[in-house]
Amino acid sequence: MAEEKKIIIDEDWKSQVQAEKEAAAKEPAAAPGEPPSAQPGDAQMPTASLEMLVTTLATESLMALGQIPHPQTGESFFAPQQAKYLIDSIEVISEKTKGNTTPQEAQLMEEILHQLRMAYVQLAGIEPKKPIDESAS
Repeated sequence: MAEEKKIIIDEDWKSQVQAEKEAAAKEPAAAPGEPPSAQPGDAQMPTASLEMLVTTLATESLMALGQIPHPQTGESFFAPQQAKYLIDSIEVISEKTKGNTTPQEAQLMEEILHQLRMAYVQLAGIEPKKPIDESAS
């Protein structure tokens, strides 16, 4: 007589699936338009704000000026054109939001722009524009 084949059922997967379902039910659902809860390895992101945008651009500018090492490589680099572009981008944001910012936001942008411009001039070796002396003519 032929051997009967036995079907072996692994009951562990059923209990694992049930545990996963229960864990998922305990997590709050994401609001419409929001991504699902963070996956392992995802960094917690700060709240989006004008200050965060401006400081992010300022940090990237400082990296382009070689003042801060790149966070992934740990190496510094000097890219004055990139730094100028980022500084100009902050200036555009400042101009376009004028009158729609809090006093703290306006002051932050003004101070960051001043500090970045001074660093750029010093590090890029660019002479600041001097006023024309009309009496020398």
